[in-house]
Amino acid sequence: MRKQEYLENKNICHRQIRQARLALGLSQTELAGKMQEKHVCLDQQMISRVENNRRIVTDFELLCFCDVLGLDLSELLRQCQAERAAL
Repeated sequence: MRKQEYLENKNICHRQIRQARLALGLSQTELAGKMQEKHVCLDQQMISRVENNRRIVTDFELLCFCDVLGLDLSELLRQCQAERAAL
């Protein structure tokens, strides 16, 4: 499998996902359970890898993260873009 990175990032939304999870008081295991209820197979270790920028996030996973965490996809991507521009 080919490595996929952009400017040393596996994904650009790891910080926002972690912040939203913590704001809701969810553990990584609880978030994984909620994702699995939406038929997205992620376990606690995969959530940890996403949050630590060591795993890519597919488009359907991103939509599910937004749904489960109560995030607006457009706003999430704007925040990611603004954060990247500030670096």
